[in-house]
Amino acid sequence: MSMEWFWLGQAGFALRSAGRLVLIDPYLSDHLAVKYRGTDKPHDRLMPSPWLADEVRGVTAVLCSHRHGDHMDPIALPILAQHNPQCRFIMPLAEVRSAPVAATGINAGETLVVDGIQITAIASAHEALETNERGEHRFLGYMVKLEGATLYHSGDCVPYEGLPERLRREKVDVALLPVNGRGQGVLGNFTFDEAVALCRAAGIQALIVHHFGMFAFNTVARAELERQAAGTAAPPRVTVPQAGEWNEWVFSRKGRGIHE
Repeated sequence: MSMEWFWLGQAGFALRSAGRLVLIDPYLSDHLAVKYRGTDKPHDRLMPSPWLADEVRGVTAVLCSHRHGDHMDPIALPILAQHNPQCRFIMPLAEVRSAPVAATGINAGETLVVDGIQITAIASAHEALETNERGEHRFLGYMVKLEGATLYHSGDCVPYEGLPERLRREKVDVALLPVNGRGQGVLGNFTFDEAVALCRAAGIQALIVHHFGMFAFNTVARAELERQAAGTAAPPRVTVPQAGEWNEWVFSRKGRGIHE
């Protein structure tokens, strides 16, 4: 069993298998650079988008973890919808009414199946668990089951009680976790050490770190992440990705192994 993956920068990933293409939190525009121009936190890109939204075809589903513009891109999503009319857009039910595209809302604990891909929403804390007056979570992560393997993308999240046990029950194979930390004047995420600790507590064998290298005021140096990754004894096996490169996972259910 195999799956290809591609880091789009920030929290964005593409997953490809058996003719199906899933995008998670694709930030492909310069929306935030325009929105925050002239402020004390300019959002100018440190890396260009490896994909242009109007060139992407064959998308099966797009998952958005929450409403922030680098996760629910108001410029790129309508363009993706225009060129991929069969695509299903999935996002928190709490935010679907103000989404930039027609979308399917999902709440924590709910599961959808799209073209054989099982997608389960799980609550995320950014930096706290937040719900609206209807009990709908504003921040979500997703567990994606594809080709017999389970991938967990937390969206923006910090550690919270019960999360490791929830992931362990699902037998997650790979975690995609943000590691830019907290205390930079914006809502934060896991630190590198917290991401590793979560994987160990949940029995997750592979970790891909992200949410770095996009905005100067809210990042971690790649060299520091690579140093930390090199000094981490597996499990989990830690990958510091390069944007713009397709990679392959080969899964073995015997012993829940994963090989790249």
